[in-house]
Amino acid sequence: MKLIFGAIYNLMSFPNHKIEAMEKKKVWIDTDLSVGMRNYEGGGYSDVDDGYAVLQLFKAENIKITGLSAVFGNTKIEDANRLSQIMVDEFAPYNIPVYKGAGTKLNLDNVETNEAVEALSERLKKTPLHILAIGPATNISTLLLLYPELKSQIKEVVLVAGRRKPTSYFKIGKTEIEHAPDLNFDLDNDAFRVLFESGVKVVLCPFEISNKVWITEKDLNHLKNSNAAGEWLSEKSQPWLQQWVDSGEKGFNPFDVLASHYLMEPEDLIKEDLKAHLEIHPNDMLLSTPKHHFKHYLICDQTEGFPVTYCHDVIENYHHKLMESLLK
Repeated sequence: MKLIFGAIYNLMSFPNHKIEAMEKKKVWIDTDLSVGMRNYEGGGYSDVDDGYAVLQLFKAENIKITGLSAVFGNTKIEDANRLSQIMVDEFAPYNIPVYKGAGTKLNLDNVETNEAVEALSERLKKTPLHILAIGPATNISTLLLLYPELKSQIKEVVLVAGRRKPTSYFKIGKTEIEHAPDLNFDLDNDAFRVLFESGVKVVLCPFEISNKVWITEKDLNHLKNSNAAGEWLSEKSQPWLQQWVDSGEKGFNPFDVLASHYLMEPEDLIKEDLKAHLEIHPNDMLLSTPKHHFKHYLICDQTEGFPVTYCHDVIENYHHKLMESLLK
């Protein structure tokens, strides 16, 4: 009896924040997974960084993935859904259900649900979640429009998008005109607007932070020799790496893995509180053309707008910690 009483007393006297720290963070992943896919337009290969983000959270000891949904973006929804199921079937450490989400951007005149939205709504009714949205925000914003009562169940949404100024171009390679789009935002501006106006906590991991992190041939070799998941991801990343090397770079930026790393170890990312708003400026993808083309930009600064946590740098030994998380 004395031992039992002592154990109860110790548990009751344990600081609440330490008890919470022992609990795994419940995360829903929403992704436009395209590892190994060729582009349907323009040739070449699609981004592989979603695969790194998913694999990192598979291996994270402090994360519990409650579901994984596919969305259009880097590739078509059918491909994103198929690849999501492949990664779960082959490499997930426990059962993770996969759901097919939006195949096109949000239509505010006719908001339609999908399998992913309904599954996420059912999960949120049971437990609060952190959401990693590393494609267009379409599925998440559809949920917020159709089930606004569930927004209090969303602890935060972590996305890859945004910039400080309209001239904060992300350059690929050694030429000045090789710009990359702010793809997740560009593909569905309205989804981001809905997300901001809902009032849920938003964390942004934009190009400003991802272009400070590189994956090289040496890193892919380490992955190849680690385990089955690493070997698969390394092989699928080779054509993507070659595209970047051909453009004059030493490797590629694993954009989405910064967002997954925030969920796993937020102290490894340097961040600040900013305000996000949408502005219209000349299209940074078409600046070399004589015609005038414009588009929306997601601008984050101190002026006005919706509050966001803006991640802009990494700690000194970040690359080591990143590779360590992938090689487990």
